[in-house]
Amino acid sequence: MRIDSLQDFLRYLEQNGELARVKMEVDSKFEAAEISIRALKEGKPAILFENVKGAKFPLAMNALASDKRIEMALGKDPDQLGKELITFMEAAMPPKPSLPFKYPDMAKRFFSTLTKRACHPHSQENVTQPDMNSLPVITCWPDDGGPFVTLPQVFTYDPHDGKRNVGMYRMQVFDANTTGMHWQIQKGGGFHFYQAKKLGKEFEIAVALGTDPALLLATVAALPEGLDEVMFSGFLRGRRTRMTKGKSVSIRVPADAEFVLEGKVDLNELRMEGPFGDHFGHYSNASKFPVFHINTITHRNNAVYPATVVGRPPMEDKYLGNSTQQILGPLIKLIHHEINSLWAYYEAGFHNLLVVSIEERYRKEAMKTALSIMGEGQLSLTKCIITVSSDVDPRDFSAVLRAVHENYDPHYDFLMIPKVPLDTLDFTSYKMNQGSKMIIDATKSPGVSDKPKESARKSKEEVEAFAKRIDNRITDCKLYGDTLLVMIVKEGGKEVVRKLLDNPDFTGPKIIAAVSDDVDIHSEEQAIWGLFTRFDAERDIEFTEQKLIGISPIFKGKMGIDATWKPGYPAPLVMPDEIMSRVDERWDAYWK
Repeated sequence: MRIDSLQDFLRYLEQNGELARVKMEVDSKFEAAEISIRALKEGKPAILFENVKGAKFPLAMNALASDKRIEMALGKDPDQLGKELITFMEAAMPPKPSLPFKYPDMAKRFFSTLTKRACHPHSQENVTQPDMNSLPVITCWPDDGGPFVTLPQVFTYDPHDGKRNVGMYRMQVFDANTTGMHWQIQKGGGFHFYQAKKLGKEFEIAVALGTDPALLLATVAALPEGLDEVMFSGFLRGRRTRMTKGKSVSIRVPADAEFVLEGKVDLNELRMEGPFGDHFGHYSNASKFPVFHINTITHRNNAVYPATVVGRPPMEDKYLGNSTQQILGPLIKLIHHEINSLWAYYEAGFHNLLVVSIEERYRKEAMKTALSIMGEGQLSLTKCIITVSSDVDPRDFSAVLRAVHENYDPHYDFLMIPKVPLDTLDFTSYKMNQGSKMIIDATKSPGVSDKPKESARKSKEEVEAFAKRIDNRITDCKLYGDTLLVMIVKEGGKEVVRKLLDNPDFTGPKIIAAVSDDVDIHSEEQAIWGLFTRFDAERDIEFTEQKLIGISPIFKGKMGIDATWKPGYPAPLVMPDEIMSRVDERWDAYWK
């Protein structure tokens, strides 16, 4: 089926049993979010809420919240598309006349990157005065600053060279015609705003709400700066993207979107935005961000408003982020020939844990590669990189831990980088946009025999029991492989970790981590979330032995991580009891 719009995709999903229509009235404040979260975890279809309290339009959620629906959107498995893309790109260097005939499907995709002018733009079938209150804009979490647009596709154009960027930046609705514009660091729209402010030029933008899956996935993809997301959507779709001039702005907007918000961002106006429950599973702190003033809203006939929930994983962004890295991840081989593959863990909010598989051609090439990655585009926001050898699958956390157990020695293989740019949403350093990073090198080093030999191993049960006996503040613990011991600690996480590090009889795991009691340590997914979202490398990591020689830090023995919740951290995301009870009572009725 030809899919050029969100409505096309919803019809396709319904034809294949992947869409549920909820006819009873649902509140966009908390209730819709809680329903979508539960539906995702239970493996239910995408949802079309046809009757949203106080809204004039239906609400679509979870449209891409499964591997199956991602594959339906792309027409093939994203891993396969990634393999075909890197094969084509490698064959195209240098370009050959026979290339389009040898790879016809891939050549067609590349020819489809050119945009197409729309004679009859569906997104402009209706032109109205701005009224954000008529849309079913959701409020996800009880301490959110208000309702937020959570799936906006923000079109900006560089005022210096005219290059386009499409990014997804949350937008808090302040009133009928004004929203926030949450431009985090290292985002294309923010760079364009910077240029406009530098040149003193009026900054027109447009926001598309509800596009076909190809343009949506292109929007969330971590493309290199300057690479046009609209062109990439044509590649994903295999057909050119239709664009048209805006009704009240001079820039081009997507012709097949459900809604387009047109307006400008004032160069000198900032307004407090947030808090907002984000994909690290906590609230991001309120702060001042630019303001978007809407001049006009255009929309299709029978338009559908899209939304998603972000929060403690798993959420829909798991599938969005995984699919885009499956497609684009292999391309890093064009820059780094030593990289076999890489994987950012959705469990850790993507930016908090990246594992890179490397064929090391000389000693410490892996460390060089990790440092290079930490300076590249959105990968520069990565907090923790673990490098492994080329025979280790970065997606297999157990295999990664096994590589750490077998190959990692902090004296040679640990690097901490303090006081560097970090994801705007990371709260662990208590400083917005700044924190510390770390690299763990767990690649094999053939011929190197200067790493200490492993002590006699204890069984999993012995390790866990021994840890609990050392300090009664440990209420539960779980050993992952022979490498990582994760403990639930009521209080004094750093003290408990230090106590284990200093005990000469405590042998076994190379990494000891303390987490708080809201973390289910018996779920690998939740253990990764609880560990990697709540520590600052500079402040919260210690080793059995650590000292300075000159200005060079020396680390030996086990590594301890205090990943407990600390005073000053924003609160974890919890849905109000009354909403959970309401959804419990109505659950079966939603699906009738």
